[in-house]
Amino acid sequence: MASEAATPLTPSADPTRIHNIGYRSYDGPRLGRAYARRSLFSQSLRGAYGLGRSAKSKVLPMILMGVMCLVAAIIVAVAVATPNMTDLPLKYTRYAIVMQAVIGLYLASQAPQSVSRDLRFKTVPLYFSRPIERIDYVLAKYAAMASALFILTAAPLVILYAGALLAKFDFADQTKGFAQGLVSVALLSLLFGGLGLVMAALTPRRGFGVAAVIAVLTISYGAVSTVQAIAWNQGAAGAVEWLGLFSPVTLIDGVQTAFLGAVSAFPGGEGPSAGSGAVYVLVVLGIIFGSYAVLMRRYRKVGL
Repeated sequence: MASEAATPLTPSADPTRIHNIGYRSYDGPRLGRAYARRSLFSQSLRGAYGLGRSAKSKVLPMILMGVMCLVAAIIVAVAVATPNMTDLPLKYTRYAIVMQAVIGLYLASQAPQSVSRDLRFKTVPLYFSRPIERIDYVLAKYAAMASALFILTAAPLVILYAGALLAKFDFADQTKGFAQGLVSVALLSLLFGGLGLVMAALTPRRGFGVAAVIAVLTISYGAVSTVQAIAWNQGAAGAVEWLGLFSPVTLIDGVQTAFLGAVSAFPGGEGPSAGSGAVYVLVVLGIIFGSYAVLMRRYRKVGL
């Protein structure tokens, strides 16, 4: 009996099996980095308006877009209904400055959504597991945020322009003003988008990112405007234009006053001349490229 128990298993009783389950190597098209970059840009841009996300995520961006367009529609209605009016009551280049609170709120809500969640949930390494590099990620996120802001700020200008033509205002004058307004909001979108992403990328906590963006835009504008008013009242009018270099909103105001025919919102309407306006342009470009450089450095370690 003992010898029978020690008998080894026969080959037919071996449980080992090799199964062919049909795995094959992929031989389809490989779309590469460019496709991945475009996909990330598209996904980020859609996400900035809540598209492809939950219904709750769509509420705030759509409300803010509605506010931007509604104010423009009211201005058009006033212009059309008022007899003997020959121009819009608000210039194209002034619209974004007047609506800066709405723009700032939109940026504060969507910039952290774009980058802070990737940091918080540590999904950045997953992006880099695909054929995509750090520069692709940063460019896609920056371009998406700037494009979302441009849509937000350019849409009401289109409404103003259409209303002006409907009211039969001078075509050449309105087209020139509309073009100047588009250049202004394009520059604003690049500047604000870069600053917003930098503030949001510094922390994985979305709430901290929101507070940082609001602080940079609101506190800086309030402080600069207050000091400018004090300088103007003290008779130091020459200092007013240089103080405008220390706030994103006043930077855009100075550039469009110097080169885009806008009326300055500085105290006394004393905006920068073409000479000092060149300094404004250099500072704006410096901040835009500086924001890009900071983002590249922030994402140097993909395991954040």
